[in-house]
Amino acid sequence: MLPQLFILERLRRLRADGPQPQLALAADVAAHPAIADAHQPTTGPAESNFKRRTISVFYLVAGVFSAALGLEAFMLPNGLFDGGVTGISLLAARLLPGDPPLSVLLVVLNLPFVWLGYRQMGRGFALRALAAILALAVVLETVHFPVVTQDKMLIAVFGGFFLGAGIGMAMRGGGVLDGTEILAVYLSRKASLSVGDFVLVLNILIFIIVALVLDVPTALYSILTYLAASKTIEFVVNGIEEYTGVTIISEHSDAIRRALTERLGRGVTVYAGHRGYGSRGERPNPIDIVFTVVTRLEVTQVTDEVNRLDPKAFIIMHSVNDAKGGMVKKRALH
Repeated sequence: MLPQLFILERLRRLRADGPQPQLALAADVAAHPAIADAHQPTTGPAESNFKRRTISVFYLVAGVFSAALGLEAFMLPNGLFDGGVTGISLLAARLLPGDPPLSVLLVVLNLPFVWLGYRQMGRGFALRALAAILALAVVLETVHFPVVTQDKMLIAVFGGFFLGAGIGMAMRGGGVLDGTEILAVYLSRKASLSVGDFVLVLNILIFIIVALVLDVPTALYSILTYLAASKTIEFVVNGIEEYTGVTIISEHSDAIRRALTERLGRGVTVYAGHRGYGSRGERPNPIDIVFTVVTRLEVTQVTDEVNRLDPKAFIIMHSVNDAKGGMVKKRALH
């Protein structure tokens, strides 16, 4: 299933047209060197805004061509389907009389979701989404990619890969090529069904219809296409360096803090806590808790360093959807 919650949160952050105002507290900057480093001005507002818009356009254009390649060179010639609005458009193009063009169906079926995105996420997001969807329709009509292979397994995997890469890059650019998730967010606010549950139910219905109307092998290969697209979207949106939050509870918290900041160059936060376990009648001993955010490639370094200083340290790790500022490294695709 698509990482919908993360993706939609990212879309909300990208919806503003102009640069957001910088909010900084002098006391916080002075107290945290990592924050002070992060707030050093590097470029002017106009230059930063131009760079941001250029990167956004690049992602949208690359996403459109990648999605068109996946559709024309792999999926369309071999009759495979995807989930969401793209899957519904492919199914409609296959079943409706008169052979309506896929490009027209993609635009028509996505328009209600673009309008909903305008209501929910703002004008900037809606304009980027509409531009990306129209561009995809134009590319599908004007650019013709050669059929790469007839092997069903390769078609399912690489068709899903290129389609997912296109959708993911469009999301990185602040738009969408498929409006299903916008509807899912809206309905999740009105009903008890979560975003992920709604998208999953919709896609299951699409593949059931494919199995009943066409044939079971086509539905099974289409599920493989959907899974390949989903994992590719996750990779493109998250990047290689997924973040992990690490909470460390140890009697040697100060030594661990120094090791993380001085030896590994990571920013940390230390907050006071109390142990929950103690003898009856005794107040639990206070203890400092160390928290840091690292990439998944650095988790082993952190745990090795903590275990070297305190083999009995209690370490909690959890996934972090996104992290900015401080000493957190930028993602590879930024």
